[in-house]
Amino acid sequence: MFTRELLEPLDGLKGAGPALRKKLSRLGIYTAADLLLYAPRSWEDRSQQRCLREYALGPVNCRVQVTAHEWFGYGRMKSLKIWVQDEQGTRAVLVCFNRGFLEQQWPEGSSGQLWGKFDFRYGSLQSSSFDLDLQPAPGSILPVYPLTEGLGQTSLRKLARQALLHWGSVDDEIPAGLLLKQGLPDKKSALRGLHQPKTMHEAEQAWRRMVYEELFYMQLLILRRNIQRRQQKLERGKLNSSLVDALRQRLPFELTPDQDKVLDEIATDLHSPWPMARLLQGDVGSGKTLVAFMSALYSIASGGQAAIMAPTELLARQHAENAALLLEPLGVRLAFLSGNVSDAARRPLLAALAAGEIDLVLGTHALFSDEVHYKNLRFVVVDEQHRFGVLQRLALGAKGKAPDLLMMSATPIPRTLALTAFGDLAVSTIRTMPPGRKAIITHLARQGNEDKVYSFIEKELRAGNRAYFVYPLVDRSDKLELKDAEAMFQALGKRFPAFKGGLIHARLPEDSKRATMHSFSRGELQYLVATSVVEVGVDVPQATCMVIEHAERFGLAALHQLRGRVGRGSAQSYCFLVWSEKLGNEGKQRVMAMKNTTDGFVIAEEDLRIRGPGEITGTSQAGALRLSFADPVRDAAVLEAARQDALDVLSADPELLSADGSLIRQVLERASPFAEKTAGAS
Repeated sequence: MFTRELLEPLDGLKGAGPALRKKLSRLGIYTAADLLLYAPRSWEDRSQQRCLREYALGPVNCRVQVTAHEWFGYGRMKSLKIWVQDEQGTRAVLVCFNRGFLEQQWPEGSSGQLWGKFDFRYGSLQSSSFDLDLQPAPGSILPVYPLTEGLGQTSLRKLARQALLHWGSVDDEIPAGLLLKQGLPDKKSALRGLHQPKTMHEAEQAWRRMVYEELFYMQLLILRRNIQRRQQKLERGKLNSSLVDALRQRLPFELTPDQDKVLDEIATDLHSPWPMARLLQGDVGSGKTLVAFMSALYSIASGGQAAIMAPTELLARQHAENAALLLEPLGVRLAFLSGNVSDAARRPLLAALAAGEIDLVLGTHALFSDEVHYKNLRFVVVDEQHRFGVLQRLALGAKGKAPDLLMMSATPIPRTLALTAFGDLAVSTIRTMPPGRKAIITHLARQGNEDKVYSFIEKELRAGNRAYFVYPLVDRSDKLELKDAEAMFQALGKRFPAFKGGLIHARLPEDSKRATMHSFSRGELQYLVATSVVEVGVDVPQATCMVIEHAERFGLAALHQLRGRVGRGSAQSYCFLVWSEKLGNEGKQRVMAMKNTTDGFVIAEEDLRIRGPGEITGTSQAGALRLSFADPVRDAAVLEAARQDALDVLSADPELLSADGSLIRQVLERASPFAEKTAGAS
């Protein structure tokens, strides 16, 4: 039996009563498989004995006797201290925050094994991070698990050891030849190495085995999808470039070399006998949307329909307005669809889509709802793809007969991530910016010095330019000492009485947001007070100033996107990051990265280093490929090896009919690591 087939409940384990099972459920642990595959975050090496006076060399690990109890503080803050002494006579104090129950468990005169990290403070050796065990767990290497409130390491370790006894004899899920090639243990040994290793090397090998297994099956699924896509042979006629040529002639500028290169890559895909699957990445303002419009025109000119999906109504409407300006003069029939389109307007729109009377529809996730039918959907664009779950992307693709798919991202994807979330996609990149754009100048300002920033903004407003002010909160919070958009809208109105401002945030009705953005675009409003709702897609060339207050509260990708709302015209633009005294180390890294570069590719790498891969790829979303053990960045070498092994397996045995292939096929059918998530990222 494979590990993921062990769906037995945990109530048969000693100590796993209803209260404990409820706590386990908060960690996603319901079954034997969940428990066996629950990943430790580290291991403690308790193989080396170390007495109290050797505390500076590493964690203390020795036998001690309790010599006294002491309480300090008052009321709810009252806490226990336990004084202990080791066999060499060295004394120390254990500070038991929120662990007053240890007074009964460890009365004066009792003894046990102490493990903990100590510092010399207030005239004595002290530790608040310690374990004190009457009967230490067997084995000298102990797993350290992510926990939840009310659940301790000791309880989880005992349950994991019981699970190994009950269910640890499992069948392997990787062919023996691949394990031998990679020097990895079998699954039974790996599970034991995770939860009850005898050495740190055994724990590390177990972890590496689990990383390899996840990445092998991920790559196998991605590569199989690529093979299956190429089996969907399409009958394509000659590529019709008439509408693309007509739009080129109407444009008042030349495309950049990168835009031309990407269009050629897409045209080659559209001429191939299988559906296109391509990721277009480029920095904010690099001209991806125009490339998407022109790419869709190839399919429209051949009698097909195209759909462009954006994550917010604000961005989708802006795409629709730009498409109307560029494409309607060419005779392209356009429509806009979102959840806020009224029933009266929706019914004829849906009928026209189904009848093929609409060439290009732009909108939000409403484009793939059940009631929407297309006559001949041939081309799909997903903008800001990381904001959609992969199942949403697939749902739109399923509306046509193997439509060509173009995904766009203003967050450049480093290669290791491209191999995971987008491993079956061709990648196109726009690096060059449209001519005439000036690099945005970024300034850092400490909270309290905002008046200097406001004085600069006032000069820009008097010169006829426009400005954004962005805040992390919509309204006041009792828990967070942060400025909010609604209060600052009032305050800025007093600070800039000669100018008119607008307020926009996610809680406002769509009609209100749309009207405010139109007023700002037309110059009826000189400044806009907002939350990060303006992060993507808002394009006002006359806006030259972006002020982001409490900049440390925003992620690096969000900061870069917000900064990209200015600098879209020929005038010099500025971004001011106002940070508070409570700037942590990660916040400092983010604002300094913004100060040092405007290159989205450099920022993406830094964001990846700081945040990790989940948010960047969309793999942290529901319906995505989630990884319990692997980190595509940290485990890049294992990823490359797993990908090559998966490619070798499928090249030799694409139908998985051999002995090794049969094992892999059984795993995929009965116990896939991504059973509910194999939709992938295409």
